[in-house]
Amino acid sequence: MATVRLPGLIDIHVHLRDPGGTHKEDFSSGTAAALAGGFVGVVDMPNNMPPVVDKSSLAKKLSLASLKARCDFAFYMGAAADNARDPVAGPHIAGLKMYLDQTYGPLRVATLPVLMAHFSSWPKDKPLAVHAEGLSTAAAIGLARAYDRHLHVCHVSRQAEIELIRQAKESGARISCEVTPHHLFLTEDDAKALGSLALMRPTLATLKDQQALWQNLEVFDAVASDHAPHTLAEKRGDNPPPGVPGLETTLPLLLDAASAGRLSLERIVQLLRHGPAAVLNLRLSEEAYVEVDPRATWTIQGSELFTKCGWTPFEGLRVHGRVHEVSLRGSKVYSQNEGVLAAPGSGRPLAVV
Repeated sequence: MATVRLPGLIDIHVHLRDPGGTHKEDFSSGTAAALAGGFVGVVDMPNNMPPVVDKSSLAKKLSLASLKARCDFAFYMGAAADNARDPVAGPHIAGLKMYLDQTYGPLRVATLPVLMAHFSSWPKDKPLAVHAEGLSTAAAIGLARAYDRHLHVCHVSRQAEIELIRQAKESGARISCEVTPHHLFLTEDDAKALGSLALMRPTLATLKDQQALWQNLEVFDAVASDHAPHTLAEKRGDNPPPGVPGLETTLPLLLDAASAGRLSLERIVQLLRHGPAAVLNLRLSEEAYVEVDPRATWTIQGSELFTKCGWTPFEGLRVHGRVHEVSLRGSKVYSQNEGVLAAPGSGRPLAVV
């Protein structure tokens, strides 16, 4: 076995469901999954139950993470209809998340005045991150130009969106963007076979859209899992919620793509470490690494994952590339043979500089 050492990675888009949905995931299980996937830091989204939109809800979430998290963490605040006047942007807040299209959870910015208020009042040293699809993407980019703000576009999934973002970047707009593994590796054809397990926001797209994401890979600043676990019972129920787990499959899928010559290890590090840190101004521990075996061949199985939900849309996929060992602050926190070694509460809040 010949392993390669990469710097510790960060996932800037996860939903760890704590508080409000801990039967799906919590900070302990979700950060265990992160470490098993090679991530020493995660940035958690605000669409909890209740949503993280003020000092009180933020304090509760920080307390829970401090007790349970096994890797380092930061948060997004959520944009609501009534919290633009008093933005909460503390030292562990990476940005403001604005939901402009239908998704899972109670947050959505539904009117232009509210959207403009957030663009105007949010601190200028932190980005505004958007769930925006189609025309909403264009609207968000237009507002970013009007207010001269750093806009981060989450989970870009369509050809028209990435081409518009490329044009905006090339014309000098302060735009960054991310893509998910499920949009890089699955299409609407896979959704037909997966059924409700493939339900997500944005939905899986056409092969042409998927090809456009790969053709414009250099435009992306980050790959982010959008880890959004639900139980199998929920996904197979009468009203299945959108979202799929991804923390433990993101790096193996990219390593598999590297083995096929679609990208380099250096580009993986850029998309999973340096780019994400730059987008959110995060300072990661320099004493952190992930050892991977690029030649290891294995089959992804939900029953072997650390995520509490215990399933994956990539069930049965054989991949080249596996996480062998992860270290954080000089201590081994995961190994393929021993599992997750970090204790709940050993994670620290990430510094947002």
